[in-house]
Amino acid sequence: MEDGSKAHRAGAVSTGRAHAKAILLGEHAVVYGTPALALPIPQLTATASAAWSGHAAENPSDLTFTMTGSASRAVTEQAFDGLRRLTAAFKAHLGVTGGPHLDVSLDGAIPPGRGLGSSAANARAIILALAGLFGRKPAEDEVFDLVQEAENLTHGRASGVDAMAVGAAAPLLFQAGRAQTLDIGCDGLFVIADSGTAGSTKEAIDLLRAGFRAAPGTEDRFMRRASRLVDDAKASLAEGEPEEFGACLTEYHDLLRGAGLSTGRIDALVDAALQAGSLGAKITGGGLGGCVLAMSRPERAGEVARRLRAAGAVQTWAVPLRRPTHER
Repeated sequence: MEDGSKAHRAGAVSTGRAHAKAILLGEHAVVYGTPALALPIPQLTATASAAWSGHAAENPSDLTFTMTGSASRAVTEQAFDGLRRLTAAFKAHLGVTGGPHLDVSLDGAIPPGRGLGSSAANARAIILALAGLFGRKPAEDEVFDLVQEAENLTHGRASGVDAMAVGAAAPLLFQAGRAQTLDIGCDGLFVIADSGTAGSTKEAIDLLRAGFRAAPGTEDRFMRRASRLVDDAKASLAEGEPEEFGACLTEYHDLLRGAGLSTGRIDALVDAALQAGSLGAKITGGGLGGCVLAMSRPERAGEVARRLRAAGAVQTWAVPLRRPTHER
């Protein structure tokens, strides 16, 4: 075991960063082992800093936590509770005991409850900040395991896609704890629109499971259709067929809406995106609120974003999809 009083000399202040993500296709089904496609959103970041306060901690998880931004008091208190557990898990992983009191601050631009991976990004940023403070360079699988542990505490049974995607540099295919970079054969642009209403992953999971229990065969049909759409979307991206990919997005929205996971506001945003000329649109994330993701040709993206805001979106972001440089 390493005494924290020695470890604290490794660095006076350390910073960690992570970014948001959106699920392109595969929500909910990914928890059951089917594949999912995920998109990093580098425009939205979480930045954490960790430092020693200079006086001894009374217990291994003793720390001061500051969260900047527009988070509510309830969100901040929940984040603080999670941070205490995360810090204790991190120290246990390193074998560190004791040590000075920790000061941790988190500046997050990722709105919570929107299906954008805010909790996973926050956890990853904090883990990287703590690692630097203790003079460690954990392997990527170690970081993933710690973020995943935090996600399981936050959401219940987490698939792992968020924990992986908030540190990814390119779109991913994720399945059963493993990820690979997607083959991209076309350029495009995703417009992501915040409905202004937070969703609840836990409630959505419970609702879906209740529906599966109520109607025998529903679960099998849901998983088979989800898996087919993900496979079709993956092939469309690789072959440079944006129209076919967009159609997969819209059909996956129909799947989630049929399971009761959309809302009237979300459906209105999807309709607005389609009427504005997007190639496809869907809810992204756990459901019952959150964000809409629309794929657009670059020249139509401005109009898609404008129509989404007119339909009630409180903010929008544009995330480019690009082929690898060597294919241009």
